[in-house]
Amino acid sequence: MVKVTGDYLNNQKSFADAGIKTPTYDIKQKNGATKWVHFGGGNLFRAFHAAIADRLLESGDLDAGVVVAETHDEKVVDEVYQRYANRTLRLITHEDGRFEKELFAPVSDAMFFDQSNPEGWNKMFGIFKNPALQLATFSITEKGYNLWDANGVLLPLVQADINDGPEKPKNNMASLTVLMFARYKAGKYPMALVSTDNFSQNGERLQKSVVTIAKGWQEKGFVPTEFIDYLQDPNQVSFPLSMIDRITPNPSETVSKRLKEDGFEDYEITHTPGHTNLAAFTNTEVVHYLVVEDNFPNGRPALEKAGVILADRDTVNDADEMKVTTCLNPLHTALAVNGSLLGFESISEEVKDTDLLNLIKQIGYVEGLPVVTDPKVINPRKFIDQVVNKRLPNPYIPDKPQRIASDTSQKLAVRYGVTIKHYVDDPARKPSDLHFIPLVLATWCRYLMGIDDQGKSFTPSPDPLLKELQPLVQDIKLGESTNVHDHLKELLSTQSIFGHDLYQVGLGKEVEHYFAKQIAGKGAVRKTLQETLAKYAQEVK
Repeated sequence: MVKVTGDYLNNQKSFADAGIKTPTYDIKQKNGATKWVHFGGGNLFRAFHAAIADRLLESGDLDAGVVVAETHDEKVVDEVYQRYANRTLRLITHEDGRFEKELFAPVSDAMFFDQSNPEGWNKMFGIFKNPALQLATFSITEKGYNLWDANGVLLPLVQADINDGPEKPKNNMASLTVLMFARYKAGKYPMALVSTDNFSQNGERLQKSVVTIAKGWQEKGFVPTEFIDYLQDPNQVSFPLSMIDRITPNPSETVSKRLKEDGFEDYEITHTPGHTNLAAFTNTEVVHYLVVEDNFPNGRPALEKAGVILADRDTVNDADEMKVTTCLNPLHTALAVNGSLLGFESISEEVKDTDLLNLIKQIGYVEGLPVVTDPKVINPRKFIDQVVNKRLPNPYIPDKPQRIASDTSQKLAVRYGVTIKHYVDDPARKPSDLHFIPLVLATWCRYLMGIDDQGKSFTPSPDPLLKELQPLVQDIKLGESTNVHDHLKELLSTQSIFGHDLYQVGLGKEVEHYFAKQIAGKGAVRKTLQETLAKYAQEVK
């Protein structure tokens, strides 16, 4: 048996016998000042960012480990990092059942970053006050940056943080702004704040959130105007854009069993009270991309040596739009809401379904791909081919539609709104050419009812707007006559959700039409999908 905490330097054979590749460095001997902090210690970081840091430590291009600041669930630090000596066993799963197993140990320290944990809180301030710090990366999910409700009003917690000043922030963006204020006061030291979360214009969203809080404090006299200037000077603080792509679901029971059979002792999966699924291992796919705007005012590690594509801002924008608005994320969301209604438990099983496979092909190849700008560093057609034919069908990536359906209200404006905008702006196209994107938007409205296609109740995945949106459809009964417009008009005209007032762009009535068909009775979601495919589907070669 081999453990993730075993002595991999002096007992290499036991790891090799278990098929596990190990580092050649000892993180305790990497004594340089911290150059890289990462916020969000979940599975994506452990499968992707940690691998990048590992490669740079191996090559000598990084002389200190990454410090992880977990902001969501303190048990992540206790049950994953501390329990397993800050190490991770990453498994790349292939469609044919092969596993590539590699031990990573690039994390020098991990902490729960919250004022309830004074030790971690103070450590992070010490790091941010050090001029050696070059970058902080983030994988805190899209909602981690959001300060506003659906009407664009600051959330009460955020407004309270602004009113109370920098002393006791509760929102994680306010906590980050306090860190940057400490760095400003220590010497106006430069650095890069790099969002690597999976949504468009992520760097701009991060900057907007930080600057919004800082300006709120400045208006109340808590911070000087010069602090705002510091945050808005790209030669001092940059907010690079990025496009990240690596499907990294929760730890798989199938993988856990395989590890046990292979003689790996730390195979068990832990479920925290905060609903985080944890393990000593993380399972992920072969295909991966990270494209980052090369804007680091305090220098950076040689990220390109670890497979990161460094590019200019326009190229990152194009790569991001290609992925997030066309070639992957819209397909994922379509599968998520349909899968939840149709009773699927895995994405890989969904793409075996002819109707659902044809749906995502129509959204990706037919409606999205013609309006995508080629970023050159990644070929869009090949990218979507990988998604449809290789990545989504992989049964060893046990991703669930219910996980992907989380926070859908925060995703629609980008995943579909950008493509809709192209159809609005391009004289050669018109929104009425779209059939399958409106169908998915209607399906999400149907999903909000919390009733599946067989008429059984289910609990929708977590979403910050559920409490606001579900009452709009909660009194609708399957098979009963309903004034759909009265129920949906408020929702479909909400630009912050869809990126547009859907009525103004000519799609509101189309969405209403599909929704009306989907509530006709049991099986109506499937029937509507099949009828729409029969009427509008184009051949994809």
